[in-house]
Formats: sequence, structure tokens, C-alpha cells
Amino acid sequence: MTGKSNFKINLGLYVTEKRPDGFHNLETVFYPVDNLCDTIEIEPADEVTFEMVGGDFTTDPEKNLCVKAFRILQKTYLLPGASIRLDKKIPSGAGLGGGSADAATVLKLTNELFNLQISNSLMKEYAASLGSDCAFFIDNVPSYATGKGELLTPINVNLAGKVISVFKPKVSVSTAEAYAHVTPLPGRPNLRDLTKEPIERWKYLIVNDFEKSVFQKFPVLADIKNKYYALGADYASMSGSGSALFAIADKPIQLCPYFSGIDL
Repeated sequence: MTGKSNFKINLGLYVTEKRPDGFHNLETVFYPVDNLCDTIEIEPADEVTFEMVGGDFTTDPEKNLCVKAFRILQKTYLLPGASIRLDKKIPSGAGLGGGSADAATVLKLTNELFNLQISNSLMKEYAASLGSDCAFFIDNVPSYATGKGELLTPINVNLAGKVISVFKPKVSVSTAEAYAHVTPLPGRPNLRDLTKEPIERWKYLIVNDFEKSVFQKFPVLADIKNKYYALGADYASMSGSGSALFAIADKPIQLCPYFSGIDL
């Protein structure tokens, strides 16, 4: 059985407070993008095996989110093993949620493969235990997210007639380091409401809190964002904690001639 995993971008991202458990509460709008997808194949087997093509492969398969996702269902529903193969295209260290998307896809494929009949709400609980943005990829629709990113409300975001361009520079940003240098700030206008404003106004209204500190460490990311605007973007931003940036415009915008990296 085969499935595709797309990535997400963040339309704004507020870090609102640090939690007692060491994590942070945030507010964001997740938006699914299928410019580039990973492919996952899973079949029943006597034991769990994992193969990854492309991307950064850890020597311990048990540390991969795909295997962790299967293990949760295997333990809960007393499943046999599985052969899992991941063809990795979505870059890591980009703020695009590729690993979380893969884990969510494994949950959905396993549910279908073994006819477990798990409800979406329970599937989201399993996904949330794997990563803060993993639950989003279960329904995979534009969503207003709070908490650690696991509290989701589907919303309408009108991007009709617009094209989303995404660029991943060769720089990678550590999520832990990005959170270590961000200053939580509560009490701002709700992002769910701000995304209802005309897209042309978003650059004056919608911010990603990680940009301030991450751009200081990696000035090229600020240059990329500015270049997107110079080339006609209605809105440009870093996704998540970076390092990928995206633009929303009337037509595709490619940055490879100007910067080192890949257009997704």
C-alpha cells in the first residue's frame, strides 16, 4: 500500500508563552502544500523493517518517526510487523513538517492496511504524541492551531488564483535553538482573523516570531524574503522555525538563479 506525504507552511506564527513542561504554546495557521511529496510504501511482514531513499537517514530505524508511528499502532492493536519504505523528497531542517507528515501517513496507511477502523479524532491523538504538528496532517486541511500546534480548528483561507512558491536554502535551522532564542508574547490580534484580510495586507499584519532571531543568525534568509517581495510576492515569510521560505503571488517565483538552494 502506497501513500503520499505533502508538507505545510505557516501563515504567521506566534509563540505566546513557555509552558511548565518546557514546551511553548503557539498560535499559527497551517496550510498544506503539495509542490513536493514524500512517498511511503507499507506492507505486512513478520517483523518491522525500514528503508529510506534520499534524505538524512539515522543508523537506528527506531528513531525515525515512520517507525515510531507504526510501533504505536502495533502495540495498541497487536499487529504483526511491517515493511516500510520511505522515498524522501521533502527537505529536513526546513520548518515544513516533512517528518510529521510521514508519520501521519504511516498512521493512515496502517489503519487502512489492517482495517483498524480508527476514528480521525483518535488518530489525531496518536499523531500528537509523535510531534506537535503531526496531528495537522491527519485531516490535512487549512487549520488554525494553538497549544503546541496540536489543537486544530479547520478554517477557510482564500488563496484562489494564487501560487505558492517555496525555497529551501542550504542553511538548516535547529528547532530547539530557534525556540531557545524566541521571546514569547501573548495578546496579539488573532491569526485566524488576520488571514481573512486581503493577501496584499498580510505583510503588514502577519508575522512569524522566529524570523527576528533566526534572521539575525542567518542574514541570507532575510535577503531571500526581501527578494521574494522584489519579484512580486503578495506575501512572503519563513515557514515554522525555518529555514525554508515561501511566497504567495500571482505566478511562480524561482530563486535558484539568485541564491544557493532548491525551489520546491
